[in-house]
Amino acid sequence: MIAKLTGLLDSVGTNYVVIDVNGVGYIVYASSCTLSQIGSVKGMPVSLLIETHVREDQITLYGFADAMEKEWFLILCTVQGVGAKVAQAILGVIPAEQLPVVIASQDKSVLRQSEGVGERLAVRIITELKDKAGKMILGQAATQKVQATRGQEGKGSSSLENLPRSASNDAVSALINLGYGRSEAFGVVAEVLRQKGDDLPLGDIIRESLKELSE
Repeated sequence: MIAKLTGLLDSVGTNYVVIDVNGVGYIVYASSCTLSQIGSVKGMPVSLLIETHVREDQITLYGFADAMEKEWFLILCTVQGVGAKVAQAILGVIPAEQLPVVIASQDKSVLRQSEGVGERLAVRIITELKDKAGKMILGQAATQKVQATRGQEGKGSSSLENLPRSASNDAVSALINLGYGRSEAFGVVAEVLRQKGDDLPLGDIIRESLKELSE
């Protein structure tokens, strides 16, 4: 079983790279994000984490620039209908570090930008992986409930009103989907907007809210 390859860049295709390791060329399939990090200069040193898939008639290598991308590749492949090709397509559109927020906020439109992902599969991915996404965002605090309300329900209400409704509602909805109470979710989103400003992007609202809730 191959877990890592380190060698020299031989060539790059649309969805793969050939790595020369001591004169042996290995074809490694990779997402567009990983390929962009590798570059295209022949002879340059390259090192990728590898997931090896073994079948009766072939051995296929999938490469990743970092451990997070590999972890999400494996997680995505647990969803029915998501094979290695679709998983890499998703990671090519959505960087691994952003994928948990996309799933937590139920952003089907972003998932559907990936080749092979339709409406039904996007819903299945969100439904099956929202808990894992929440745990990855929250880290060690993922399974812990906040012991006491932060008393923020009444703060920053004007921020919620001024922010475009879709952004505030989506942020609150994402937090509720992760198991937080509605008032608690509204309160922390309002506080984040009060501190960071009304024009904060949705992903940042969710990320900052989760940080507040995990403290």
